[in-house]
Amino acid sequence: MAEALLRKAVEGRDDFSVKSAGVAASKGSPCSRDTAEICGALQAPLEGFRSQPVSAKLLEEATHVFTMTRGHMHVLEDHFPEFSDKYYLVCEFVEVPGIGLGADVPDPIGMGKGAYEDVAKVLDLAIPAIIAYIDQTTPRS
Repeated sequence: MAEALLRKAVEGRDDFSVKSAGVAASKGSPCSRDTAEICGALQAPLEGFRSQPVSAKLLEEATHVFTMTRGHMHVLEDHFPEFSDKYYLVCEFVEVPGIGLGADVPDPIGMGKGAYEDVAKVLDLAIPAIIAYIDQTTPRS
């Protein structure tokens, strides 16, 4: 969902490349039905999406890596410490009402469609702040 919503937010910008990977993802799984429905309703479809595990190659290519939770960030720091200067929380730059600044994005798995809708709302708040941060900290060529 984060990949689809960020892609939509930077649509038409050739200075962004968006990829997602999971710290415990299997290779090649489609997104959940709830994720597909919500992304489709938000006009951010995930056609052809397949999961992939995080890798050193992906991290090396990335300028910024945004994790959904502190736990995910700790896994990356433990397994790929050489890229730790690229790691940020998705909500690091935005205060989520009722949760706070730098909050973890709640995990919706197994919680029903409403939980996925809540995640979409959190991402809707966080993504503009992520884009602003990247724009402010990435040199233009």
